[in-house]
Amino acid sequence: MSSFICNVRPQSPPQDVLLVCRGHTLRVTPRRKDPRIRSPGSSLGQVLQKLGKADETKDEQFEQCVQNFNKQLTEGTRLQKDLRTYLASVKAMHEASKKLNECLQEVYEPDWPGRDEANKIAENNDLLWLDYHQKLVDQALLTMDTYLGQFPDIKSRIAKRGRKLVDYDSARHHYESLQTAKKKDEAKIAKPVSLLEKAAPQWCQGKLQAHLVAQTNLLRNQAEEELIKAQKVFEEMNVDLQEELPSLWNSRVGFYVNTFQSIAGLEENFHKEMSKLNQNLNDVLVSLEKQHGSNTFTVKAQPSDNAPAKGNKSPSPPPDGSPAATPEIRVNHEPEPSAAAGAALPKSPSQSSLPAVVVETFSATVNGTVEGGGGAGRLDLPPGFMFKVQAQHDYVATDTDELQLKAGDVVLVIPFQNPEEQDEGWLMGVKESDWNQHKELEKCRGVFPENFTERVQ
Repeated sequence: MSSFICNVRPQSPPQDVLLVCRGHTLRVTPRRKDPRIRSPGSSLGQVLQKLGKADETKDEQFEQCVQNFNKQLTEGTRLQKDLRTYLASVKAMHEASKKLNECLQEVYEPDWPGRDEANKIAENNDLLWLDYHQKLVDQALLTMDTYLGQFPDIKSRIAKRGRKLVDYDSARHHYESLQTAKKKDEAKIAKPVSLLEKAAPQWCQGKLQAHLVAQTNLLRNQAEEELIKAQKVFEEMNVDLQEELPSLWNSRVGFYVNTFQSIAGLEENFHKEMSKLNQNLNDVLVSLEKQHGSNTFTVKAQPSDNAPAKGNKSPSPPPDGSPAATPEIRVNHEPEPSAAAGAALPKSPSQSSLPAVVVETFSATVNGTVEGGGGAGRLDLPPGFMFKVQAQHDYVATDTDELQLKAGDVVLVIPFQNPEEQDEGWLMGVKESDWNQHKELEKCRGVFPENFTERVQ
């Protein structure tokens, strides 16, 4: 078998070419590769370097400016989007506040004092929201739109610069190829011309060669003119962008500062004015409360299945299943002569319209008998006994003044020594077993949640 040896002459490393364009230096790096190796990602030299026909001109400084430009555009677009979301939220909050004030105006009865002041406050509240939203649009959103409005034009000029750079590279390579082929073309032209001159008459000898040389020079001159023209157009666009892009990049700091300062200042002033309006409204409501202070009363809501609150304590709810029934407590008291005058309390229209409300008043000293029971006269029951309840669920005491209950325990309910200490949904009592064993009310009594028990007597 015959063997073939391929000798490849080593190539010198590529040398960088520096082009000076109006004070800006562009570095051109020829990309020479071993002809035996075909890069898998080359795709015919990346389509001859994007149709620049070969190595393309690189400007690392300008490419960094373009990266900064794209980053600045992305950040500005996001800020604009978030600012529009913020404005939409302000508008939604305005509508919610407006409806709340309208509700206040509807429930504020005409004969109540301060109605006109409350209506005026509601109007000022609405105007304050409108003014806040409009100033945000004028001083933040419109400024943001103006700031971003300069980016599309610059972006199109960057793209146009890229196209002009390709044209410049194409003209440069075309001119370089004509310069390289000059000697080869002269050698090719010389041989056929010499043959023609021998057969031609003496008067036209040399004219044919001069014509071909002139034609070659004409092509080279045209290529040089195209190169100069392409270079001039590219330089004009490149120099302008080299000046504008760094200036635009540096302007972002001042823009961000002004934008967020405007938003912060507007929000601070808005909350100050809103605080004044809220204080005025509070003064009107306090005045209304003082005018109708004699008609206030304690409203006890109907018991619910959830565990009631005792001060800051929240007892554990009963386990899932049938909720314990909570019967309505009715106590008959014989009023003392001193308390008889205040037994009947006048009610305002709003109080009389409340549905299913139980109003209970306990005197500090309970005198009288308990309906259906033996009262305090029974020796086997604690003083002030009212009725019996039976625990339907276990209850773990969370404080020293609470009773520990097990399901089935019977509790003797007694009144509070001080009715003002009674919390809604809580009863005072002593477990029947403890009372029968110790007969000591002070040590055995405690409070417990009413909805954990069921009345049995």
